[in-house]
Amino acid sequence: MFTEINNCLYAKYQFKNFVEAFGFMSKVALLAEAANHHPTFKNTYNTVEIWLTTHDAGNTVTEKDSLLARQIEEL
Repeated sequence: MFTEINNCLYAKYQFKNFVEAFGFMSKVALLAEAANHHPTFKNTYNTVEIWLTTHDAGNTVTEKDSLLARQIEEL
């Protein structure tokens, strides 16, 4: 579901309602914290958008981003 756009991995998810969307964001937050790699989120009602990039590597996509993207896709 993630695609590479402008040196970021990007995905957009839609859920039944706000509570499901926010629950998903909470699960992603736990994965991100464990990996010490924090995404950019945007949430509007039932929609969640995620951008992954490695700031320490000059804002490019690295294996760190790919790994977290795979973990998110498994949720």
